[in-house]
Amino acid sequence: MMWSYILKLVILLPLVCGLLVGCLYLWRRLEARMPGNQGERLLKVKETMMISPGLRLAVVDFEGRRLLVSVGRGGVNLIDKADAQ
Repeated sequence: MMWSYILKLVILLPLVCGLLVGCLYLWRRLEARMPGNQGERLLKVKETMMISPGLRLAVVDFEGRRLLVSVGRGGVNLIDKADAQ
């Protein structure tokens, strides 16, 4: 009876600890990708809007400027730029 408990403890405790460490690692990696939290970066994506299935507009802040770019299958094109407010 006692041996089965110890065997389960020896097997399941490292498994649970491994799952905990794996979840914490994934949370840390994915936390920077969340929309509200971009941290201290030079480039910040303020907003995106899907125009069509292959085309998206994005407002990007970079070095005190606000850039409007279109992102599609053919690449990224600058549409307009203005000073950030």
